[in-house]
Amino acid sequence: MSVLSQSAIPQAKAGATTRWGQLVFGIICMVMIANLQYGWTLFVNPIDQKYHWGRAAIQIAFTIFVVTETWLVPIEGYLIDKFGPKVMVCGSGFLVAIAWVMNSVASSLFVLYVAAAIGGIGAGVIYGAAVGNALKWFPDRRGLAAGLTAAGFGAGSALTVIPIANMIANSGYESAFLWFGLGQGLVVAVVALLLRAPQPNEVAAPAAPTVAQSQRDYVPKEVMKAPVFWVMYLMFVMVGAGGLMATAQLGPIAKDFNVGNVPVSILGLTLPALTFALSIDRVLNGVCRPFFGWVSDNIGRENTMFIAFLLEGIGIYALFYLASNPIHFVILSGLVFFAWGEIYSLFPAMSTDLFGRKFATTNYGLLYTAKGTAALMVPFANVLTTATGSWHAVFVVAAVLNVIAAVMAIAVLRPMRKRFMAAG
Repeated sequence: MSVLSQSAIPQAKAGATTRWGQLVFGIICMVMIANLQYGWTLFVNPIDQKYHWGRAAIQIAFTIFVVTETWLVPIEGYLIDKFGPKVMVCGSGFLVAIAWVMNSVASSLFVLYVAAAIGGIGAGVIYGAAVGNALKWFPDRRGLAAGLTAAGFGAGSALTVIPIANMIANSGYESAFLWFGLGQGLVVAVVALLLRAPQPNEVAAPAAPTVAQSQRDYVPKEVMKAPVFWVMYLMFVMVGAGGLMATAQLGPIAKDFNVGNVPVSILGLTLPALTFALSIDRVLNGVCRPFFGWVSDNIGRENTMFIAFLLEGIGIYALFYLASNPIHFVILSGLVFFAWGEIYSLFPAMSTDLFGRKFATTNYGLLYTAKGTAALMVPFANVLTTATGSWHAVFVVAAVLNVIAAVMAIAVLRPMRKRFMAAG
């Protein structure tokens, strides 16, 4: 009796429990690394007060984190596509823990920068694996699944903003780095043991998807040669830069506008303006990802991009003119984050629509490096503000880039996408 090869054995279709379970495991891992990016702004001023290195020098660590988190994802994505997410994500849980432990004892910029690089590598693996897994398990709800996963990263720090701020105030930023770093890394390492990618034919492609999907799987080399990929890359950089600037600089902006510690009351809740803004921003930054992902599943990716990017440009411009009012600062910063976070659901969904599922993690990893490119602009926000004595130029540039990207979604990206898929 001959023994059938593994590939010849029919694979049972995955049930809803399996698919949603894998999605939840990825979301948990994303929540645990959210503070590495979105909690950073709480540490900038305390570090500067202790060492007087200057905010621009300290923010280079943030740029290093984002660059290493993004530019290595294509390589990490290839390894994840090849070997599966379990081992890669588990090891990365230890990396993100080590990074924040190093931050807790860093007495030089060099150590701070090395820790940022280690944390970025770990976070990049976790991010790429979680999003890639979501795209593979949910070809029928790709925008929603990517959005829910990205929401873990966008909103994951919402519940810990106040505890971290309190620990910094009561025990010093060093303790916050140490204990939150150890806790977050441990949870990632444990949950990673439950992650896996779908087996061949375990998840069926939708028979009649609302959003057009490629009928073939493009290898990364082919993706890099496609002009439509570079148009998406440029748009990702343009929109990403404004949001990253707000993420890294919200604390310094609040300080310069003298609103950070002013009590603000909204819906019966009273908090200092900066703390309030950070809490609302994290929630809205998370909510927008599945929301706009779901919208794009129904009205198309480019139409959704146009709406969101235009709203982002208007929000950034309004924030500059009204930020001196604490209530306006809180509300408009929330609008900015709500209209920005959707890039982390729309672009991965569109990437997989265009280039297929098999190499989804690697191909989106190539596109995700645009976030690292955008991060290079963050330190220049401080430099430009110092040179001009105002945040005006920074906000105007960010707003204009978003409006241009909104127009490009309809006028450039949509016709290129249609031609690419017709040719394929």
